[in-house]
Amino acid sequence: MGLDRPQAWLLGLPTAAVYGSLALFTTILHNVFLLYYVDTFVSVYKINKMAFWVGEAYRASPNNPPFPSRSGAGLSSRAVVLARVRALGWHGPLLALSFLAFWVPWAPAGLQFLLCLCLYDGFLTLVDLHHHALLADLALSAHDRTHLNFYCSLFSAAGSLSVFASYAFWNKEDFSSFRAFCVTLAVSSGLGFLGATRLLRRRVEAARRDPGCSGLAVDCGLCGEELLVGSEEADSITLGQYLRQLARHRNFLWFVSMDLVQVFHCHFNSNFFPLFLEHLLSDHISLSTGSILLGLSYVAPHLNNLYFLSLCRRWGVYAVVRGLFLLKLGLSLLMLLAGPDHLSLLCLFIASNRVFTEGTCKLLTLVVTDLVDEDLVLNHRKQAASALLFGMVALVTKPGQTFAPLLGTWLLCFYTGHDLFQQSLITPVGSAHPWPEPPAPAPAQAPMLRQGCFYLLVLVPITCALLQLFTWSQFTLHGRRLHMVKAQRQNLSQAQTLDVKMV
Repeated sequence: MGLDRPQAWLLGLPTAAVYGSLALFTTILHNVFLLYYVDTFVSVYKINKMAFWVGEAYRASPNNPPFPSRSGAGLSSRAVVLARVRALGWHGPLLALSFLAFWVPWAPAGLQFLLCLCLYDGFLTLVDLHHHALLADLALSAHDRTHLNFYCSLFSAAGSLSVFASYAFWNKEDFSSFRAFCVTLAVSSGLGFLGATRLLRRRVEAARRDPGCSGLAVDCGLCGEELLVGSEEADSITLGQYLRQLARHRNFLWFVSMDLVQVFHCHFNSNFFPLFLEHLLSDHISLSTGSILLGLSYVAPHLNNLYFLSLCRRWGVYAVVRGLFLLKLGLSLLMLLAGPDHLSLLCLFIASNRVFTEGTCKLLTLVVTDLVDEDLVLNHRKQAASALLFGMVALVTKPGQTFAPLLGTWLLCFYTGHDLFQQSLITPVGSAHPWPEPPAPAPAQAPMLRQGCFYLLVLVPITCALLQLFTWSQFTLHGRRLHMVKAQRQNLSQAQTLDVKMV
């Protein structure tokens, strides 16, 4: 009997918590990857500069469009959910294995870097797509989706604690302890994916056996009707027809225009956060304080998102995102007027700029789920094309990752004449010492470099905020329009229910 208690306790977990735990098993790997993969290859494996940039350029390019296979063709809605859960059960452990491949030298550094990046980025894309698509498939109402997203943020914050633990093991001279730490993370993540997907699969299958479980939507964050019924007839549509439909989807076009700027800004903050700490605050804060700020910048967005989600329930996602854009613009203008010598305000701005920007990125997943609903209604689909839409958003906005470091370094050179590429290899965010110690600038150049970093810090958010406020003002899927789309999708589900019962 005692052996059955843990299993019974696990089976009693809320479905939203099981869904959110998948974010934990991704985050414990990905944050450590971001912090250390570059420093590992540069400082430990001694990769050359050309091989490093070839690998990064290949990773950032749309070489593998993030479209999952159309495994849902001919399946009911519940079967599509089960297919996604099974895919996560496979791709999650494979993500953990590809994570491990970074920390053991098994090929020439350049070749290993390229192969590891391709494998890791591919499996991470698949895990993210299926996980985000489940958000649209499992829940229909805004309340249920924010409930699921709440648990994702909670577990992501817990997973970010691996960043703090990693500092105790990181040692470039003796890599064995850090390698053992990464093995522990990978094993924990892989087993976690297997356990969570097994539990989630049982929940969905239990809903099939109990057709009266309509309370599932309220208690567990699942849309009962979506799981209980579904058309067996799949949409026969080619990729070209789907792309033409998206080209006519006005809200989708405005959203990806805004999200492209958001992805750029998020990666710009990630790439240049350590540089701003070094040149704007290094004389006033200790190295350990800077490391703590860097670690907190990974945890705080998830915790902050818990508050943002409560605001979304009250005011709607559109209003909260618009408020964050206005806040970004207002804080940036205030910082520009105050200047770089107000150190307390500068420290607060550097931290809050990254936290609020990352928080906005996490809220936009909810907007994509609404676009999935609108796409289904506009094109009279039999099933929601959730994974395809998430994949298209990822594909269109991916260039923002590449433009961030390129445009940032060009702007810094334009303002100051200081070319970062003439120094030893730059490490974009992602190492315990992300920007290797460059030769000290001449005394006359140091103030100019600090001033250039300050202008880069404030003018990029101002430009991004203005562009985003304009594009977001053109987005109409909110308020009455959103309620109408939700009602029409609900009617489609009920019509499918009647069709199934008649058959």
